[in-house]
Amino acid sequence: MTRDESSAEDLAQEVFVKAFFGLRGFEGRSTFRHWLQRIKVHHCLNHLKKQEGIRRISLDDDIAVQSEQFRVEPSAHKEFEALDDRQRIASVLESLPSTLRIPLIMRDMDELSYEEIASELELGLSAVKMRIKRAREEFRRRYAATTESPGVSANKGHDE
Repeated sequence: MTRDESSAEDLAQEVFVKAFFGLRGFEGRSTFRHWLQRIKVHHCLNHLKKQEGIRRISLDDDIAVQSEQFRVEPSAHKEFEALDDRQRIASVLESLPSTLRIPLIMRDMDELSYEEIASELELGLSAVKMRIKRAREEFRRRYAATTESPGVSANKGHDE
């Protein structure tokens, strides 16, 4: 119906999902095959109606190559910056002493409650809260130092 293998595969999956969620509505007045066929036909016809008036062109077509609306800006620079940020975050986290790093990760990454962290680490609740507060402050300070002077280690001058 679509004359496009990729669209046909997507539509087939959508039809089976529709049928699965509509099974309770199957009354048995017709065969299951006929019921499924009707879902398929209606779904595909609705898809084709939505596609009417949409003009498709090949990316190799001269119009597409010359048109500004089909031009995509390279994203490698943004991806590189995001990777650099993740690496700096990991580096700063690793530079923190384990007494600060572990509670911070448990709270902010694992999303554990302060009570759960206190229980896991066998610490008092106030000690956990204080360590997380100090860890956040130290993380911010060290992370800021890496952005100000990328060549300088975030751990310089600090003992663990």
